[in-house]
Amino acid sequence: MDDDLEHALVSVGPRLRALRKQRETTLADLSAATGISVSTLSRLESGARRPTLELLLPLAKAHGVTLDELVDAPPTGDPRIHLRPVARFGMTMLPLTRRAGGIQAYKLVIPAGSARRRPEPKTHEGYEWLYVLNGRLRLVLGERDLVLSPGEAAEFDTRLPHWFGAADEHAVEFLSLFGSQGERAHLRARPKAKREPTPDGGPE
Repeated sequence: MDDDLEHALVSVGPRLRALRKQRETTLADLSAATGISVSTLSRLESGARRPTLELLLPLAKAHGVTLDELVDAPPTGDPRIHLRPVARFGMTMLPLTRRAGGIQAYKLVIPAGSARRRPEPKTHEGYEWLYVLNGRLRLVLGERDLVLSPGEAAEFDTRLPHWFGAADEHAVEFLSLFGSQGERAHLRARPKAKREPTPDGGPE
């Protein structure tokens, strides 16, 4: 039990860093939201500071996750996944995955008439894949200014300056797969089985 507890505490730092990177939040922004100093946040993420309940509670609230998710608590027997939408940067983000490492999946909704219309490109470590479900998504990627319609997708290295928002006054819904360390989503399809000829020479 002590080993399990120690493992959970050690894993908190990488989880905190991954959550912050996914939300494109700086240590200064997180410090302002939680009241925890930048130096303490940095030491927590690096593992130099042991996490306490007083520190983890405001961090869980700021990141929009439960305390169990933050420390990767063992399952309690409830098979349901409790997803909590998070409002960030004029969008609603619904996490579709629970683990902090590796590729993360989100559903994002930009509401109709959103103020998120002025491009403010940013860069950070990672790789992202977007797929539009409804509405029209404007994607500014380096020198390119694109509009994606339902059924269209884009993938890019997030070290390239990028920004996305609604292309018009209507709401936009899209999926995002994000790898914080540059992981790319690899899609594989099984090749179609070769159809055997029937006795009369035609396909089955």
